[in-house]
Amino acid sequence: LHRRGNYSPLPEVRRAIMTELRGPGQLFGYRTMWQVLKQKHNLRVKRDLVMRLLRQLNPQGIALRTHRRFTRRTYHSMGPNYIWHVDGYDKLKPFGLAISGCIDGFSRRMMWLVCGSTNNNPSIIAQHYINCVKSLGVIPMRLRTDPGTENGTVAAIQCTLRHAHTDYYAGSSSHSYGSSTGNQRIESWWSFFRRGRSQFWMDLFGDLRNSGHFNRTHEHQCLIRFCFTRVLQKDLDECKDLWNSHRIRPSRLASCPGGIPNKLYLLPHRYGSRDCGFPVEDSDLDVFPEASQTKLCIQCEKTIVLPSFCCLLLPTGLRTGLNIVSKSEAVRALAEKHRTGERTLGCFC
Repeated sequence: LHRRGNYSPLPEVRRAIMTELRGPGQLFGYRTMWQVLKQKHNLRVKRDLVMRLLRQLNPQGIALRTHRRFTRRTYHSMGPNYIWHVDGYDKLKPFGLAISGCIDGFSRRMMWLVCGSTNNNPSIIAQHYINCVKSLGVIPMRLRTDPGTENGTVAAIQCTLRHAHTDYYAGSSSHSYGSSTGNQRIESWWSFFRRGRSQFWMDLFGDLRNSGHFNRTHEHQCLIRFCFTRVLQKDLDECKDLWNSHRIRPSRLASCPGGIPNKLYLLPHRYGSRDCGFPVEDSDLDVFPEASQTKLCIQCEKTIVLPSFCCLLLPTGLRTGLNIVSKSEAVRALAEKHRTGERTLGCFC
C-alpha cells in the first residue's frame, strides 16, 4: 500500500484558496476549505498543506476563530425521517432577507435552506415543506417547529398527511411545538452557519449601511433583495451541498452515529438504523393550495420591480450577474441615484 500521488499544483491550490477567501470562505477552517477545494474546485491536496496555506493567506481569520465547547443534552433519534426540525434565521432580516431551514435529526442532513423576503408567511413555510416532500416522496414521522403563527399551516399539513396512519405519533401527535432554544438540532446548525457563512453577509451588508448606502427603509430592503437574493441563494445551495457531503466525526456523547449526512440519510441500514418516514403521493400533496403556487409574491416582489431596477442600472453599465462585488457596486450605484434625487427607486414599493 502507498499514498496516492498526482496532487494538484501548489499555485493552482493557492489561487483557489484566494478565490474562496474573497467570499464566505474567509470564515472556513482548514478542514472545510480542504473539502471545498476537493468538491468545488476538483483539486487533490493534503489537508496539512491547506492548513499551512491558510496560515499564510488568512492569519486574521485563524486568529479570530476560537474553539468553544458547550455542554449539550444528549439527542436521540431512531433514524432518518424520524423527526425534522424547522426554523427561521433572522440575522439578515434587517437587510430585507430572511432564511428558512429544515434539518433531519438523525442524519443532520439539511432538507432545505431558502432565502426570500420573509420567513413569517405561513404559506411560504408550507411551500418549502411541500416542495421538499415532493422531491423525496416521503413525509417525516414527526415535525418540530417554533410556536409561531408562521408554522401553523405546515403543522396542519403534516398532521393531515399523517391522520390515516396508526403508529404512536400518527395524526396530531406527528407535530410538536417547542421553544427556539429547545429546537436543538437546527439551532446547533445555525451556530455553525453563523461562523461559516452568514457572518460574511452580515459584514458585507453592514459595510453598505455604514457607508450610507443602506438605511433600513422598505425601498432599500427591496434594493438589497433585488441585487442579492439570487447570489445569496446560490451561496446557500453551495453551503447546503457542502454540509450534506462532509463527514461528521463520531462522538461518544451522541446517540446518533457519525458519518456523511447524505449517506446517513440514504443508507441508514449501514448504521444499524432504518428509514422512519412514510411514503406520500403527489396527488396527496396537490390538494393543498401551497402545492400549486410556483412562487409567492411578497411585499416588493412584483413584476414591476425587475424592469424598474434594471432601467436604473442601464446607465451605470453594471451587470446583474451572480458576482458579489458587482452586486455591491449595483447597490451603491442605485442608492446613490436615490440619494441624489432620482426617486424612481421607491415608485413600486
